[in-house]
Amino acid sequence: MDNKKIVDKIVLCGSNAYEKKYYFNKDFDKIPEQVKEDLHIMCVLFTEEVGGIFLIAFDEDGIPIIQTDSDENDFYYDEVSAGLLVKEVQKNKRELFEALTLYYRVFILKEDPAKILAEVEGTRDE
Repeated sequence: MDNKKIVDKIVLCGSNAYEKKYYFNKDFDKIPEQVKEDLHIMCVLFTEEVGGIFLIAFDEDGIPIIQTDSDENDFYYDEVSAGLLVKEVQKNKRELFEALTLYYRVFILKEDPAKILAEVEGTRDE
């Protein structure tokens, strides 16, 4: 995997089909258990279906980013299927990703919750 892709991003969690391992960043231990379980299931199911490596990271603004990659010699990994599955995950888990963004902005970036709430309310009026 090209580690240059995740520089300037904070990894929340990920799964690796090659090593059969799941990783969860302990800096996010205060996330509710149900959310952690959902993330674990999502990551592992992704790599079981498509293979390769699956990561959920945050950009500098706290927006969750899904990244997938594979080993150079993995001829079974299908980039097209991985891309389609990423889009499906983003669509089906939209509320989860929005909640993760709010969590990151409040607890990691230390933004004012009242300001964030005002932003959210403002976008609902549009």
